[in-house]
Amino acid sequence: MSTSSSPLDRERAHLDSSRAALRAMREDAEALDIRDVTANWVNAEVLQRQIDDRIKALADLSHTPLFFGRLDYLHAPGVDLAEGAEGEQFYIGRRHVHDAEGDPMVIDWRAPVSQPFYRASKKDPMDVALRRRFGYTGGALSAYEDEHLSDPAEVERTSKLLQQEIERPRVGPMRDIVATIQPEQDEIVRSGLAGSVCVQGGPGTGKTAVGLHRVAYLLYAHRERLARTGTLVIGPNASFLHYIEQVLPALGELEVRQSTVDDLVAQVEVRGTDSAEAALVKGDARMAEVVRRALRSHITLPDEGVVVVRGSRRWRVASYELADIVRELMERDMRYGAARDALSQRVAHAVLVQMERAGEAPDDRVQDAVARNPAVKALVKAVWPAVDPAKLVLRLLSDAEFLAEHAEGLLDAAEQKAVLWVKPARSTKSAKWSAADAVLIDEASDLVARTHSLGHVVLDEAQDLSPMQYRAVGRRATTGSVTVLGDLAQGTTPWATRSWGEALAHLGKPEAVVEELTAGFRVPSDVIAYASRLLPSIAPGLAPVESVRENPGAFEVRAVSGAGEVVAACVRALEREGSVGLIAADSRCGELAGALGAAGLTFLAPGEETTAESRLTLVPASLAKGLEYDYVVLDEPAAVVAGEPDERTGLRRLYVALTRAVSGLQVTHTSPLPPQLAPRRA
Repeated sequence: MSTSSSPLDRERAHLDSSRAALRAMREDAEALDIRDVTANWVNAEVLQRQIDDRIKALADLSHTPLFFGRLDYLHAPGVDLAEGAEGEQFYIGRRHVHDAEGDPMVIDWRAPVSQPFYRASKKDPMDVALRRRFGYTGGALSAYEDEHLSDPAEVERTSKLLQQEIERPRVGPMRDIVATIQPEQDEIVRSGLAGSVCVQGGPGTGKTAVGLHRVAYLLYAHRERLARTGTLVIGPNASFLHYIEQVLPALGELEVRQSTVDDLVAQVEVRGTDSAEAALVKGDARMAEVVRRALRSHITLPDEGVVVVRGSRRWRVASYELADIVRELMERDMRYGAARDALSQRVAHAVLVQMERAGEAPDDRVQDAVARNPAVKALVKAVWPAVDPAKLVLRLLSDAEFLAEHAEGLLDAAEQKAVLWVKPARSTKSAKWSAADAVLIDEASDLVARTHSLGHVVLDEAQDLSPMQYRAVGRRATTGSVTVLGDLAQGTTPWATRSWGEALAHLGKPEAVVEELTAGFRVPSDVIAYASRLLPSIAPGLAPVESVRENPGAFEVRAVSGAGEVVAACVRALEREGSVGLIAADSRCGELAGALGAAGLTFLAPGEETTAESRLTLVPASLAKGLEYDYVVLDEPAAVVAGEPDERTGLRRLYVALTRAVSGLQVTHTSPLPPQLAPRRA
């Protein structure tokens, strides 16, 4: 390389070399021959799948910069500074890249040596002499910006490239924030696997991105463990999951499962809906005890002994001894099914004790044979019968006397009436189960047999979960950790979370650390200030988000005469670069869809933003949570509020809708605005 070339030319040359090295790494993976290294076809298939995943992870995505920063250390990391070791230079990117000799050309952003890129400052330079940020235009490296952190003469200043990246217009699904992670976000991202974390964050604070990047970091730091135990990201709906689905693959992580809570507990087909009152009761944590009582009511104490015939000998276990065994099992903290299996073994053991006293020497095979004896199996069936979870819940919701017996002291008469079906179903297949019913079945299933636990679960938009839904998620992480993400001000369900302490207790993670993000990086300052007028009404005491964006964004509130002017507002928004979301009360989406069609504007539905058909999405307010658009046209705020069961929930829904804009917001209305948003007198 010529010594006369500019710094930018040298950085571009390193980028070209790094891309060539990544291409060579991929070609090496593609050339692997496993025909002579596997013992059988099963091993071969597993190994080939791992190789295929490795090849996918090494893809060079044209729209994703291979590296976004550089660190120049004063000394070699990990070396005693007293030794005076010469400093080293590291390029920080989304994945590790090495050359043919194995020397690193790009360091994974998750590596310990990369941490100062996010944490170092003039106050604490962390032995970094220079931090360089790179800017890209159309995938080409076009600019760089230096911070001399260890130079006392240089004043600390806001990074222009960082600000531009934060405010860059977006089209399509959510992208990663790996180049712009802030110190307070990085602390959460790099928190350990053993501990659970709850992140309270207002709109635009990056809580969803933080949760996804934490998954990526944990997979890097604990890959072998999490490969065995699994990871899961839970979102509020399918549209949201489509919106975030490209973030982890862009970071090289392909094996993370995504799901909604409804899909997680889908043991029956959901075809029915509940009234708000019924859903509120079914989602209450008291229902867990109702289900537990109902399940254990199937257990009865034996009123006669059991006789086991083996050869010419008859062995009798008296009823009082059987009753003691049953009582002991009932007192132990065991799953219903496990205790049922243990009952047959305990009865068999009692028989073996008699055999030993009679001079015989039975072994484990004899005990297993006695446990399978028809008389013992008949006893277990009568005393501790098998229970189908769906049938148990069906009876609770259909049989008023059965429900009253097991809800005594827990649910009052009105609450019991609310959950009972008006038209009881004859079978589990014909039943019109609701989403809340499916959660009750999941609860019953876990009481019968333990639910499989994962290594780590990310729960996003958690503020909308019921206590019973929290329990369902918690069952998937009894031996693992959880990252909970949410905003108490955005709760829009009748059972919305009132406090994170209460929610974490239902989740089974009361020891989780609660972190609050208050710096807003996405929502313009004018927009968040306007939306924050609602906070005293929807979340008293919650700190408003402070936008750190230099660009105040575009903001306008306009009275209009009809749908035609709303469409005109969308046309004006589409004249700018980026995505546009038209958010409206669900009841108004049909009329607006017709108006858009009549004007010749094509539009997408939420979750379809990965296509290139249009930059405009028509978003029902009920699906807006978690989504972001460069420009938002919010139609008829009063209709958004009126579309909810009560004013407070409606105002929370409106708060969500107002804060989906990244670059600008236009509020259009024909009806008067809610009082909190009415123009203020000078």
